[in-house]
Amino acid sequence: MGNKRRRFDPEFRAGAVRIVAETGKPVAQVARELGVSSYTLHNWVKADRGRAEREQGELDEAERAELTRLRAEKAAWDKEKTELEMERDVLKRSVVLWVKDAMNQ
Repeated sequence: MGNKRRRFDPEFRAGAVRIVAETGKPVAQVARELGVSSYTLHNWVKADRGRAEREQGELDEAERAELTRLRAEKAAWDKEKTELEMERDVLKRSVVLWVKDAMNQ
């Protein structure tokens, strides 16, 4: 005997997605409460987010330029952070060596 797939009407799907969005509960918990597979509910939520993003439309030129600028700024900050962490680590090591040398004298 073949497996019978359950069908859910669009209102049920929309309600389930709305519960996840409005309550902030994890998808798995809402799925258990509704008797739906968490994988299925996750797909519904993902599809709804994709639909919402498509409805928002594309970024205009100014928004795209701002996003590019912010990404470049973040990359520069990440690079600076990495360099500062490396300098800090070198200084830590030199302090340890200095203390060891002072103790040996």
